[in-house]
Amino acid sequence: MDIFALLEKLQSIAKLGLYYTKDIYDRQRYEQLLELTTEYYGHTLEIPAPKVRANLKKDLGKLGVSPVLGSDAAIFDSSGRILLLKRTDNEKWCMPCGLVEAGESPEQGAIREAKEESGLDIQILELVKVYTRFPNAEYGLYTLVSTVYLCEVIGGILTRSHEDLGLQYWNIEEVPIWHSAMESHARDAHAVWLKRQLN
Repeated sequence: MDIFALLEKLQSIAKLGLYYTKDIYDRQRYEQLLELTTEYYGHTLEIPAPKVRANLKKDLGKLGVSPVLGSDAAIFDSSGRILLLKRTDNEKWCMPCGLVEAGESPEQGAIREAKEESGLDIQILELVKVYTRFPNAEYGLYTLVSTVYLCEVIGGILTRSHEDLGLQYWNIEEVPIWHSAMESHARDAHAVWLKRQLN
């Protein structure tokens, strides 16, 4: 069994219980369950337990049922190169992307992230695919569902932000190091872009 999948399920049960229960004894049981989950997360990820505990408790009730939702913008130039930014957190390359915020759709999230991270105004052409990334030591404690959209530039000026160490168009084969599963996402998006060019 995947330990991260198990821990995600346990912390989800504990957080939902703490959020909804009014029974003092049930609250103690859910606190114990969250504490055990915290200890195992900390041990598995080699992160101090207090830091894990604070991270899990800050969103009681918010992430207890659903995975985190992300949205990515696949933007290509006329020669089929994809726009990527070099992340500040791990110095790996990814498309403009991020978590969908409250009150916005995945499409709106992709448009916002592209503007914030590249300075470009875009419009959505089509959904490339929906991807699921399960919890893992390198990229996070929660299941992430990502929507990837093929987009086109309709305005703005290519501009770096505080979230990147570099921003440029790349031939997919030449990207030195990808963030998470971004390479497969980029290749899927490029296939959709290429199909549109041939039609």
